[in-house]
Amino acid sequence: MTNTHYDAVVVGSGFGGSVMAYKLARANLRVRVLERGKIYPPFSFPRSPHEMSTNFWDPSEGLYGMFDVWTFRGSRWSLKGIEAVVGSGLGGGSLIYANVLLRKDRSWFVKEDLENGGYEYWPITRDDLEPHYDEAEKMLGAQRYPFEEYEPYNATSKTEVFRRLGSHLGLEWGLPPLAVTFGNKNEPPIPGVAIHEEQPNLHHKERYTCRLCGECDIGCNYGSKNTLDFNYLSDAQRLGAEISTLSEVRTFRPGISGSDDGYTITFVEHKPQTRQGVQMDTSKLPEHTITADRLILSAGTLGSTYLLLRMKDQFPNLSEQLGTRFSGNGDLLSFMVNCRENRDGELVPRIMDPSRGPAITSYLRSKDELDGGPGRGFYIEDAGYPAFLSWIIEMNAPSAVRRVGRMVVRRLWNVVLGIPASNLSGEISRVFGTGALSSSSLPMLGMGRDVPDGRLWLDGRYLNSDWTIAESKPYFRRLRKTMRRIAKTLRGKFVDNPIWGLSRVITVHPLGGCPMGRNRDEGVVDTHGRVFGYPGLYVADGSVMPGPVGPNPSLTIAAVASRFADGVIADAAASSSDQRSGGETDPGVSK
Repeated sequence: MTNTHYDAVVVGSGFGGSVMAYKLARANLRVRVLERGKIYPPFSFPRSPHEMSTNFWDPSEGLYGMFDVWTFRGSRWSLKGIEAVVGSGLGGGSLIYANVLLRKDRSWFVKEDLENGGYEYWPITRDDLEPHYDEAEKMLGAQRYPFEEYEPYNATSKTEVFRRLGSHLGLEWGLPPLAVTFGNKNEPPIPGVAIHEEQPNLHHKERYTCRLCGECDIGCNYGSKNTLDFNYLSDAQRLGAEISTLSEVRTFRPGISGSDDGYTITFVEHKPQTRQGVQMDTSKLPEHTITADRLILSAGTLGSTYLLLRMKDQFPNLSEQLGTRFSGNGDLLSFMVNCRENRDGELVPRIMDPSRGPAITSYLRSKDELDGGPGRGFYIEDAGYPAFLSWIIEMNAPSAVRRVGRMVVRRLWNVVLGIPASNLSGEISRVFGTGALSSSSLPMLGMGRDVPDGRLWLDGRYLNSDWTIAESKPYFRRLRKTMRRIAKTLRGKFVDNPIWGLSRVITVHPLGGCPMGRNRDEGVVDTHGRVFGYPGLYVADGSVMPGPVGPNPSLTIAAVASRFADGVIADAAASSSDQRSGGETDPGVSK
């Protein structure tokens, strides 16, 4: 073993890669994690307009930030398609997700007839994942939002509004487990107190309990979110795993130095300290080479699929299913605006205060036809956002201009008449207004069982997809109808996401591309993440989902990766045992 050879190399540090790295390191395997993005300790997430302008990922443009935005059109002359937002940084999507840790509904592990019009077949069950769900929830420190228990949590209006909506509309309401620390163990939840950690995190920074600031999706500067760098990755590093950030994998191939065993991986190192804001041809960056007995691709749905598509010449026996079963997990963003309530016979703004609390606190669930519903099931979640967005909304509303204009006119009138009005408190208060527009409006996040009929492929050097809402129209029609009912019930206006009019949606949960299958005719990997035909090559991330998860998929991805990791460990043990006995082995090749 050399300094550049590892038992396992893990590409990516999201919900698949982090779980893999931890469990393999715990099994005493020599592990190297290659993460293309930066490390984000507490208080390093951008907040100012200047910082946010560079908070995107595109090294060729001198950008090394956290948000990676993709746009897909089935053809170059079509507007229909899908947008996707994914994370780049140590911890992957956990840096920007909304903390929700819901399990995939038991009856939603569908098994359709793929040869007769079916789109998805789950070769694993809820029972297969149950122990891994338990383990992931424990590792991620899942807590439910304590909105009824302590001040100031019970002032979170959006949570109470959603609870009432559930009973009124006949929808299941619930508080999902969240990867957020609201209070220390055996202590009441108190915002902003130091979190007690049994072991120091890899940042060696202090963390604080949730301050209810709504900034979850742009990076939690207080360390309240239990992102993957605070648990799985910290533990993996403590167990000996090497973690390399700003290390982007470019190529990989079977074999090491003339041998058919193992894998050779090349990567480049990004240096934002000297290249930030500088356009460059990143193909000319110097490459570094390492080798591994096992290679685990966990670069995310888009990243892992893209890498395998690029490497097809090196892997000619990959399944023809590569790139298939792509979907956006039914994601749909919409809004209810200017909601009202009757108070003493008068309609007044219904205060929901979306910037108070974590990004998501509760959900409404509509049953699927598989568990007694009239169609494909879905979840609708209350969506919060940072307070500065409320300021932007209020200051850019037409009424703000009128308020400022009235104040100017009044001041000029006082000057003309010689009125010595020196106290401006009342006038300035009127300029601010009541904040009714932002406080009585709320985004709604929908997700569920859309149709995974999309395909990812390379269009030149770009990744593209042909997924559109066409096959999923009944699902989206039912989801939007329910969202309209919610807005109407709250005497508000339902507003679509602007791109819906172009038959486009935006997803933060892209899935598929390297789907699991019972054999290579059905999938790219088997039920333990092993790539068909290539011993020692695995995929562990959202790309292996053979269809939509339904609720937020992060916990399911972690659970699936945990199951896969057990398989990697078993394969490694079998290989090691066989080598000691001098026999031949077939370490986990799926037939």
